[in-house]
Amino acid sequence: MLLDEHLLIIGMNPAAENILGISQKRASGQSLLRLVDDEPEMRDILSRVIATGDHYANEMRLAPSEVHTAERIIDCRVSPISTNNARVLVEITDVTRRSQISRENALMIQHGAGRQMIRQLAHEIKNPLGGIRGAAQLLERQLQDDEQREYTDVVISETDRLAALVNTLLGPGGPPNKEPINIHELLEYVVRIVEAENKKHLTIRRDYDPGLPLIDLDRDQMIQALLNLMRNATAALDGQGTLTLRSRAATNYTIGDIRHRVIASIEIEDDGPGIPPDMQDSVFYPLVTSRPEGTGLGLPAAQELISRHDGLIEFESRPGRTVFYIRIPIEQRGVTADG
Repeated sequence: MLLDEHLLIIGMNPAAENILGISQKRASGQSLLRLVDDEPEMRDILSRVIATGDHYANEMRLAPSEVHTAERIIDCRVSPISTNNARVLVEITDVTRRSQISRENALMIQHGAGRQMIRQLAHEIKNPLGGIRGAAQLLERQLQDDEQREYTDVVISETDRLAALVNTLLGPGGPPNKEPINIHELLEYVVRIVEAENKKHLTIRRDYDPGLPLIDLDRDQMIQALLNLMRNATAALDGQGTLTLRSRAATNYTIGDIRHRVIASIEIEDDGPGIPPDMQDSVFYPLVTSRPEGTGLGLPAAQELISRHDGLIEFESRPGRTVFYIRIPIEQRGVTADG
């Protein structure tokens, strides 16, 4: 884009028209800042170039618009020029997908490290538990006093509790047992469980894509992953708020380093307070939680179960809106999830 000294647009190419969602004819004479909702970083860079004559470059976010409903990340380069009435050259590149791929790779690395950590920890805990339980049972047989046997009962029950926790850490083994599944039916099944557990007022909204095909999934593993994510969302809402369930299909989507022709995107959104910023880089590590009663195992377990379907869980969070995205490769079968 070419701007005059007042930062009004006097020229732009088709790529700029696409990114800004406006034609050159309509944009001519308009303020670039107005077209990007007076984005603070853009305003700062343009002001610096006008004031100093230096070149500047920065990565920034563009808010959703009527044309582009999602937030986008752009690489913006601004240079001073002197051609006819033009005083500023603005070059912008949409790097949203590139940033998403980098984030996905970081999540996959985090998941791999977390899985290795959790299995090592679980094995270290599990090995002595059998010995402790056996010793407590032998001791219990030697005790005649019921009051003393109550203490061995505590030891046995606590070792059983720890053994159950360790089994949760290790997670279900083996590859998924896949079959064609209606993902909307699974979502509704999990909703019924969550509604039965929730005693307060919770509004649940659906925004399903009726054209989404059946997907090869392990029913039990998917139910557990969805349940973990929905329970997290309802806990963040403290039982009161809005939970939005959304399904979409996306084409030519990259998960990790593999490009898939078609994927399903299952979104679980809540309007709660959001994930604390200092925790957002570690939520998929085991034992990381902001809730006193939480175990910090729900998200790592869900990520593990989705990874067995060659998929990935991503998220974005800010106060008032947290969305977890389940991305799973699918193959078209000619049959939709809604009939």
